[in-house]
Amino acid sequence: MQDTAEYTCAFCGETNTTFVDFSGGMQQSYVEDCQVCCQPNILYIQIDEDTLDTEINSEPES
Repeated sequence: MQDTAEYTCAFCGETNTTFVDFSGGMQQSYVEDCQVCCQPNILYIQIDEDTLDTEINSEPES
């Protein structure tokens, strides 16, 4: 089980790595600043219950 996943910053397009807390549920959302441009991204995380594959979508926090 991998506890990190990557997402693309909604502002600068750079790839970021974030930690995923599997105990937080199969669908999560929170705000995290980009590690490159420091802009806040809203992360929408979906975890597959069977495989624990993680998908993260981001959008700018406005």
